[in-house]
Amino acid sequence: MTIRHLDAVFAPRSVALAGGSPRDGSVGRAILANLRAGGFDGPVALVNPDHAEIEGVSAVRTFADLATPPDLVVVTAPASVAPDVVTDAGAAGARAVVVVTLAPGLGAAAFRAAVADAARRSGVRLVGPGCLGVQSPHVGLNASSAATAHAGELALLSQSGGVMTSTIEWANARSIGFSGVVSFGDMADVDVDDLLDHFATDRRTRAILLCLEGIDDAQRFMSAARAAARIKPVVVVKSGRRGAAGSVGASHAGALIDPDAVADAAFRRAGLLRVANLSELFAAAQTLAHVAPLSGKRIAIVSNSGGLGRLALHRLCALGGVPAALGAVATAELAIVLPEEGSAGNPVDLCGDAGGARYEAALDAALADEGVDAGLVIHAPSMISSAEDCAAAVVAAAAKARKRRYPPKPVFAAFLGAAPEPRRTIEAAHIPFFRTPEAAVQGLMHLVDHVEAQAALLATPPSTSAAFSPDVARARVAIESGLAAGRGWLSPTDVAEILGAYEVPMLPQAFVATADEAAEVAGGLIGPRGAALKIVSPDIPRRSAVGGVRLGLDSPQAVSEAARAMLARVAERAPGARIEGFVVQPSVRPDDGQDLYLGVGDEPVFGPVIAFGAGGGAVELRRDVAVALPPLHLGLAEELIDQTLAGRLLAGYEGRPAADRTVVALTLMKLAQLAVDLPEIREIDVNPLVATPRGAVAFDARIRVAPAPRGAVGANPRLAIRPYPKALESSVTLGDGSVLAIRPVRPEDEPAVADFFRQVAAEDLRQRFFTPVREVPRAFIARLTQIDYARNQVLLAFAEEGVVLGVAQLHADPDVESGEYAILLRSDQKGRGLGWRLMRALIRAARSEGLKQVTGEVLTENTTMLSICRELGFDIRPDKEDPAIRIVTLDLAE
Repeated sequence: MTIRHLDAVFAPRSVALAGGSPRDGSVGRAILANLRAGGFDGPVALVNPDHAEIEGVSAVRTFADLATPPDLVVVTAPASVAPDVVTDAGAAGARAVVVVTLAPGLGAAAFRAAVADAARRSGVRLVGPGCLGVQSPHVGLNASSAATAHAGELALLSQSGGVMTSTIEWANARSIGFSGVVSFGDMADVDVDDLLDHFATDRRTRAILLCLEGIDDAQRFMSAARAAARIKPVVVVKSGRRGAAGSVGASHAGALIDPDAVADAAFRRAGLLRVANLSELFAAAQTLAHVAPLSGKRIAIVSNSGGLGRLALHRLCALGGVPAALGAVATAELAIVLPEEGSAGNPVDLCGDAGGARYEAALDAALADEGVDAGLVIHAPSMISSAEDCAAAVVAAAAKARKRRYPPKPVFAAFLGAAPEPRRTIEAAHIPFFRTPEAAVQGLMHLVDHVEAQAALLATPPSTSAAFSPDVARARVAIESGLAAGRGWLSPTDVAEILGAYEVPMLPQAFVATADEAAEVAGGLIGPRGAALKIVSPDIPRRSAVGGVRLGLDSPQAVSEAARAMLARVAERAPGARIEGFVVQPSVRPDDGQDLYLGVGDEPVFGPVIAFGAGGGAVELRRDVAVALPPLHLGLAEELIDQTLAGRLLAGYEGRPAADRTVVALTLMKLAQLAVDLPEIREIDVNPLVATPRGAVAFDARIRVAPAPRGAVGANPRLAIRPYPKALESSVTLGDGSVLAIRPVRPEDEPAVADFFRQVAAEDLRQRFFTPVREVPRAFIARLTQIDYARNQVLLAFAEEGVVLGVAQLHADPDVESGEYAILLRSDQKGRGLGWRLMRALIRAARSEGLKQVTGEVLTENTTMLSICRELGFDIRPDKEDPAIRIVTLDLAE
């Protein structure tokens, strides 16, 4: 991903259109008209070898004939010449091209490759091909065939040209503006990841609207999306919702994991707000364009219709909102203005004859209440209640609320009448306007969902169990054994070895080849409820479907007879299936146990996926399952459990005791770590995992493997989210002989890092942050500990586990070419050589990430850090804008 030359797309100094057309209705003619009418104040040129002028604009034959080299070139030329046009544009000095041209049919892939190759060889950035173009309203640029968008604070990134044009038309009718609009088409170069990076740091953009049809590179998308969502709201609408399960694999995981549910999980993990359709996207745009961030979800509803107010309240509760409980002061003020038949509860019923004065007084009282976070005003058409007067009253009450506090409490309006005047009045005051209470509630809840997503991103997860130390080498031996034998589904013995290496408890079992051997081992495994017998075959993914499971066998003879009968039954129901033998286990069924399903699947886009839900024989009929992306910490595992009915039942019900939920969460975390550590693992079914108040045990498990992707070393390269970089762990010895551990930060380190900052003197904090700091904010610490390892590295130095003595940070730019560093030591650790060693560790981390240089800003008075930089070979220069700062740079290309 890279934002290189994207300034030439959204703030070009000059533009050229290569192609154009005098034909009515042509794309080239429409784009030329938009370029001329948009208000762009730089040169706009036309390159066309076939026409001397189009629409009164003189054309030149080649780019070499242009008086000014174009920063941006828009290409509408035919597909047969478009790659050559891109090459010529680059040679003429262009830094970016937007290729609107699309090759139809079977030639599209070859055309895309040719255009991309031409852009790459010419060093230009490419938007498209097959897009509608781009707009940058703040600089008056409309290099698209869509209507010109108004300038505003929303960025619209759309894979669909139809969504782009529809959204602009909708927004223009409501005076909602955009900081940028992009139809990115086939994404041969500039893709959604680059655009997210660009608009995340764009000062004119307050929120991003993202319309996706598919995701090509999940790792890059997740990295960019997580970075953007930490800065500003990102709303995504993606096609393909629900019902696609069954394509991921042949196991229960394959049948249960819905790719669209995986996309949902990915968006939640990134902090994005997903909406269901274009209507909800419009509602989100309406909200984000006009409303400041929400501080809570306690909503007061004011309406001139009791029925509409109750409908809105019902919808609010259904979506997770909270009806505000109005306090005594607000209730008393409402009692003064309401008629006898009105209601001062929530929803506030103003009655059908309510005029502007009643609306203003009621809304003002509600917004002044400390127990209210936002207000929703509803107006039903009435001959005795002027919609225009009531709209003006809403604006007046909102204005009073804005003067009382900052940020102001949001106000939403739902006016059901057809008259246009109320909408104009309300939208002119930057209040979101809706035609139905349900739509208004939906728009309001988008704000709530965003606030909760941000809170979840900053939540401190529980500590990982220090006792969990998987034996990766032991598990790998079992996998290699199975692969060497040509297995896809591993033998029960190898499965037990792998789960044992990751400390997943399993019911005792014996794997045997024949019915006689099953009888022999049964004597030692028969319990109070007998023994269980299961067929083992790589060709039978679901044993129960072919009668391959028997329970409650009370003697070795019964086991032998059941095995022979099972062989006959399987031969009839699954002829040709290879039978490898049997598994014999105790037949155990705890009265207080709950059957759970835990799985790992390999989804085509997002790679390994963790599944959790209700287990047992009818697991695919119940379909009570939720999914998450690895890696997981305990907090994420708990969230996954909470998304299912089975997970909520773990708390106990109707006299049934609560199961050991923590052990279940730990087991999920261990399976996720298996998926991280061992790229050969493609699917895991643990069904059932029986959870009781005393712990949890896997009764049955299957694992499918395949050779690791070529070149895979270390963590699974298919992971959508980069895991903890264990390779960066090290130890250092200080001059006094003390040995310290250095390792990357983990989310659960937040309390230890917070304690570290409390041990740093105010003067040291000033030198780190370049300004006096009384207390480091909790949000800063949360972001420091919950990082995207694909972009940032934070190394902690420990004297002993849990006590942080130093923090070193390396933040890579979006191009992942340069990283800016910062180092801070606990004040009592200065002078021990720890800063020098942390810097060395950061440099190693930067080299491992492929960065070309490390940079930093150091106060001139910080002579210790400047001395370290000088010793390690940094180039040190004064900051041209601030003599109190030195810019230090280390070239890693050597």
